Amino acid sequence: MTDFENAIEISGLTKKYDGFTLDNVSFNVPKGSIMGFIGQNGAGKSTTIKALLNVITTDSGSIKLLGLDNIEHECEVKEDIAAVFDELPFHEIFTAEQINKVMSGLYKNWDKDTYFAYIDRFGLPRKKKCGKFSKGMKMKLQIAAALSHGARLLIMDEATTGLDPIVRNEILDIFREYLRDEENSILMSSHITSDLEKIADCVTFIDKGKILITGYKDEILENHGVIKCTKADYGKIDKADIISARLNDFGAEAMVADRFAAKQKYQGLTIESTTLEEIMLFYVNREKKEWT
Repeated sequence: MTDFENAIEISGLTKKYDGFTLDNVSFNVPKGSIMGFIGQNGAGKSTTIKALLNVITTDSGSIKLLGLDNIEHECEVKEDIAAVFDELPFHEIFTAEQINKVMSGLYKNWDKDTYFAYIDRFGLPRKKKCGKFSKGMKMKLQIAAALSHGARLLIMDEATTGLDPIVRNEILDIFREYLRDEENSILMSSHITSDLEKIADCVTFIDKGKILITGYKDEILENHGVIKCTKADYGKIDKADIISARLNDFGAEAMVADRFAAKQKYQGLTIESTTLEEIMLFYVNREKKEWT
């Protein structure tokens, strides 16, 4: 494997469909980090991931995974990455034991001891057909398989959607363990921002096929803020300074991308810290500028 700084490098990725365009998408996932890839359903997260895995052909742009071109070195790269999806990729008649046999034929570095250690740790039956598993069990089965062939990059596509909070926390703990090895990295696409707030080092926000924000999560949260004020005070704010504003009968909440500059400029107003969910909400409404 080559030496590399970023586990994923996406540059100028474009894919046009009828009614949707993945538009010049560029971002990096630093090695050893977990990148939260956030956006509404239909924003372009799954299309980007399909391009990463070379499941779809793109119109332009380049992708490097673990320092290698994802198309030119596809077979080599796929030995060292694992993908986990919302839906189970295994046939429903397979048992955990049968999946072990299938996977050992697919991956040179498949480790059945690691796999069955995860199966037992997750309390999964070895001989039951996986089609009869609960959603949480199916997700754990995918993760057991994903983490049993020495993958250096884990790609998750809406993998925690629909899981109860206890199972989600259990899975996040597994990811923390996985990232103790600084050679390992995760791209985690989700619209559940609370999970990403707990675990992500970096965040990339996509909306309508365009990247709006990408960077370190703590810096993004630190720089953004919400001005909470009366409608009269809101009228004095320069609209160029805000991303969008939520108006109600009592006043206004306006998001700013640079709360330190806003504090200097609007010294009498309260500027509160924010969350990834709020940032997503205010950016999604940026074209309306004002909403309720």
